[in-house]
Amino acid sequence: MITLTGKKVSEGIAIGKLSFYKREGKEIRRIYVKDVEKEVQRFQKARTKAIQELKNLYDAAAKEVGDANAAIFEMQQTILERPELVDQVNRFIVDQKLNAEYAVQTVAENYLSEENPEQKIYTQGHDVDIKDVANRVLKILSRSWKDRMLMDEPFVLAAGELYPSEAVQLDKSKVLGFVTRYGTINSHTAVLARTKGIPSVIGLGEALKKDYDGKMIIIDGYEGKVYIEPDYSTLTKLKQKKDTNVTHVKNLERLKGKENITQSGQRIDICANIGTREDIESVIRSDAGGIGLFRSEFLYMENGTKLPTEEQQFQVYKLAAEAMGVKKVVIRTADLGGEKKADCLDVGAESNPSMGLRGIRISLEKEEIFKTQLRAILRASVYGNVSIMFPMITSVEEVTRAKLLLETAKRELKAEKSAFDEEIQVGVMIETPAAVMISGELAREVDFFSIGTNDLTQFTLGMDRGNEKLVKFYNPRHPALIKMIRIVANNVHLEGKKISICGDLAADLELTETFVQMGIDELSVAPGQVLALRKKIREIQ
Repeated sequence: MITLTGKKVSEGIAIGKLSFYKREGKEIRRIYVKDVEKEVQRFQKARTKAIQELKNLYDAAAKEVGDANAAIFEMQQTILERPELVDQVNRFIVDQKLNAEYAVQTVAENYLSEENPEQKIYTQGHDVDIKDVANRVLKILSRSWKDRMLMDEPFVLAAGELYPSEAVQLDKSKVLGFVTRYGTINSHTAVLARTKGIPSVIGLGEALKKDYDGKMIIIDGYEGKVYIEPDYSTLTKLKQKKDTNVTHVKNLERLKGKENITQSGQRIDICANIGTREDIESVIRSDAGGIGLFRSEFLYMENGTKLPTEEQQFQVYKLAAEAMGVKKVVIRTADLGGEKKADCLDVGAESNPSMGLRGIRISLEKEEIFKTQLRAILRASVYGNVSIMFPMITSVEEVTRAKLLLETAKRELKAEKSAFDEEIQVGVMIETPAAVMISGELAREVDFFSIGTNDLTQFTLGMDRGNEKLVKFYNPRHPALIKMIRIVANNVHLEGKKISICGDLAADLELTETFVQMGIDELSVAPGQVLALRKKIREIQ
């Protein structure tokens, strides 16, 4: 038996024979052409056909994985529509008198090259989408490209890298799971795997050998492990794990549509946290009471060196608001800084970035950027139940300044006759001991609180939660933290306001009863944790 370890992407157990995915086609060769205008036209026709194929793929994907996830293929359309990319391919053909296939492949490789950082303006975070789009155009140009899988019966798929357009079209009745050498857990391929519920482990590197083709394999998507030709003991154990999980999931599914209410009649709301637009569909499937934390910083982190425009942000917030209907959508303004870096926002070097210019501090330093985001959120507020939340608050003055900028944004929109919810609620994140100690004063300034237990824990304990050397010292259930949460809950309730917990502790089932006893109004967790938390709440006496 051979055991490989990678990055877990989609939970579940898959057992079957391994089949390597093969993209077969003509080798792309450098060919000189005489009629460059004809070659340019050939590229343009292929590009037009590829755009139409992506539109068709969007329509088909939307029916299976929802509009939010299908939007991946709208984004791929925009790649093919970028004048910069089209001009580069055309110039390559005309100036060097080379065939369209070679031009497309070379321009795509240049975009992905680390030696051309200026190109990352357009590809940051979307390398696999660039490859996917280029692959589609090359298929059309070559006319002989085929994708081949070796088995007819259900199998486990292996690939060097799987593209989003390939992942979305995987037939779950045939593909039991998949493993790859390369890829990231936040890629569009990974998002689609989770949405479709296909067990998968990626990033196995060169340890995933083609020699394993046709061999028995087990994917353990819970642990991020892959077993090649497993022994009897491992096979038996993981079959039992698979059966147990299937039963557990079925039992949890029965809780959809049920109330989050204890046996004594105490109700607590359960919402979901999201970090990308693709997560919206997961919230709907989870039966959460809404989006309790929309981490808007991903819009900045995935936009390369260009700041996201007001329109870009508005479209994403609008999508979330419309998808949730009457359910709440709490949009946290960009919590950048620390480990969350965005190429489009230079805050300079810091010796201790986790305790430096981050969260609301960056927003107040860069008021125009902040106001652009506030305008986008306000415009989206007419499409659903939207609220605004400010991160990393440590003083009343920060809240006052943020609210003044919000009022400025409202006045501008009124002057432009743009609609927005004039009574939009405003909340703050409680993530520092300072915010805990002035929580009474803060509660008089805003409509609701949300406790971010991840940062609150590390600032309270004086420990970096990502430092492996501190694992034995790091205690997320430290008595001081529990006391802090109780203090904040009491202070916010004295002002007649509501409080939620949105950090990792919200999903800690050993603390659920404690939070219920404190009177916490809402717990916001990852979409996949909603039903397990509902089960726990319903079991409390």
